[in-house]
This record gives sequence, C-alpha cells and structure tokens, in this order.
Amino acid sequence: MKLLVLVSVGGAIGAALRFLTYQFFVVSTIARGGPAFPWATLTVNVAGCFVMGLAVVTILERFGGSPELRAFFMTGVLGGFTTFSAFSLDVYELFANRSTEAVAAYVAASVILSVAALVAGIAVARWSIA
Repeated sequence: MKLLVLVSVGGAIGAALRFLTYQFFVVSTIARGGPAFPWATLTVNVAGCFVMGLAVVTILERFGGSPELRAFFMTGVLGGFTTFSAFSLDVYELFANRSTEAVAAYVAASVILSVAALVAGIAVARWSIA
C-alpha cells in the first residue's frame, strides 16, 4: 500500500508538470496559429528520458535504489511526466493531416533524442559524482 501511495503522489506531481509544460507551449504558439508540430510532447519525453538517466545513476547507484524512492520518482513522477499515449495520438493526428514527412521527423526525433537524452543523463550523473 505504501508504494502505491508513493507512485500515486509522484504521478500527480509528474502529471502537473506535464500539464504546465503543455500550457507553456500552447501559450507560446497561439500567436503563430497553434502548434503545427507536437513540441510539448517531444519536450516532456526527451526531458523525462534525460532525468531518468540522471535518476538511474543517482537513485540506483548512489542511494542504493530503495523501492520507495524508485516508486515515487522513477515510476510516479517520471511516469506521470512522460507520455507515450500522447506521442501515439500526435503521430496519428500528423498522419491524418497527411503530414508523412512530419510523422517521420517526429517519430525519428522522439526515439533518437529520447535515447540520446537518457544516455546523456547517465553520463552527466556519472561525471558529476566521479
């Protein structure tokens, strides 16, 4: 029960942070006629992967990876912050608008940048504690 509460609280924090990120992009793109590219989803997923890389080293290697800390931060906060379902919907909507080039760019950027961000997060965390 304790882990469930920790994941739930962390998830609420992550979801709130994702919402604020989306709001920032909505406000900043309204003047340009709205988002033509899903920058908010790309941002939360890449940023979340970078922070996950930091967390892997910090939480698992430096602090012993307690189940409580992992549940709260890695599953809860980062799970609530990042979003595969929104990514999938963005791909569908880009495809429905016949933007095959945008679909290819978005999928490639999401996968490549997210993995690169995770690796960068791990490298930064290892460098900072070395």
